[in-house]
Amino acid sequence: MGIPNSSSIFLKPNRQEAVLRRHPWVFSGAIGHIEGTPADGDLVQVCTHKGDFLALGHFYNGSIAVKIFSYEPTTPDAAFWQQKLQNARTARGIRHQPQATNCYRLVHGEGDGLPGLVIDLYDGVAVVQAHAIGMYRCLPQLVLALQAVYGDELRAIYNKSHETLPEEFAKNVQNGYLWGTCPVPHPVLENGNTFLIDWETGQKTGFFIDQRDNRALLGHYAAGKRILNAFCYSGGFSVYALAAGAAVVDSVDASKKAVELVVRNIVANFGPDEPRHHAYAEDVMAFLRNTTEPYEVIILDPPAYAKSIAKRHQAVQGYKRLNAEGMKHLKPNGLLFTFSCSQVVDQALFYNTVVAAALEVGRQVRVLHQLTQAPDHPVNFFHPEGSYLKGLVLLVE
Repeated sequence: MGIPNSSSIFLKPNRQEAVLRRHPWVFSGAIGHIEGTPADGDLVQVCTHKGDFLALGHFYNGSIAVKIFSYEPTTPDAAFWQQKLQNARTARGIRHQPQATNCYRLVHGEGDGLPGLVIDLYDGVAVVQAHAIGMYRCLPQLVLALQAVYGDELRAIYNKSHETLPEEFAKNVQNGYLWGTCPVPHPVLENGNTFLIDWETGQKTGFFIDQRDNRALLGHYAAGKRILNAFCYSGGFSVYALAAGAAVVDSVDASKKAVELVVRNIVANFGPDEPRHHAYAEDVMAFLRNTTEPYEVIILDPPAYAKSIAKRHQAVQGYKRLNAEGMKHLKPNGLLFTFSCSQVVDQALFYNTVVAAALEVGRQVRVLHQLTQAPDHPVNFFHPEGSYLKGLVLLVE
């Protein structure tokens, strides 16, 4: 069955297995020939070398040549996108409790069968990030789909794709409201804690929703403890720790803007004179090397150290230095919450890197928890690359 207005990608012989196993990426090296002249973002159908239909996706002239969003021959019209978003919302409804948590990820790319698309919901405001040109070109239909799925619950839709699209294409893309409007910062609830979200100028869509469950876990260990939240950004871990009764929380980030965000969130939850909290706009490694007081809990949640395979070795060395320094500043039987969001550093490599750090500093260490991203960041069973967040809670003796 032909798909109207689409070009056809014919795979090389014996290169269809990945698609048959439902992996959503077609690499350029698997392509035998192309019928038509697809431009970046165009709809294409993927076929075997004999011409049998395999899948439907968006084309891009790069290493990942096609990102697949359907394994059935279909026309991706308004009803198609609406069903995709309704399926995603239904899945989130299993855990969504608006009285306690009214911010969550609605669409997580390949995890929801929509590669190249992220949508986060902040109490009625949908913040959309297209990472692929094809998904960006579908935004008018996605706006209608969001309105159909959420109805009166939706107050605004904001496009924040300039930072995530390919550079040449992004030059002509501006962030802004696609429908409605909402002033920022916008207060939301996460497990009963208040956070002020600024999707216009903040990192990613405005907040790191993927750490929700790990922040809640910290709360179980925080009472009465002296805690360091390194790479604090807007202070998610800091707020949870203070709410759980931490004795002292030091929030550290190299970004002055991030420190302003964490202070703002502390004030929103505890008032302007919270004596237990201290914020420092400093480089984390420099802060650790200069501090003399040991901590009972340290959180290390750095930005991605590597975004390509070429940078992986350098990233591993960075993680090793950071974790070794962190362990040096823990009291005996202190806890280290340590994370990596570098996709090219898998769980085993991260684990072994932290082992190397423990050996270097000569501390006995036990693993209490192995952590990952929150369930509203699902991993496609056939796309393990979607499991990007790795974390460990370590008891450092």
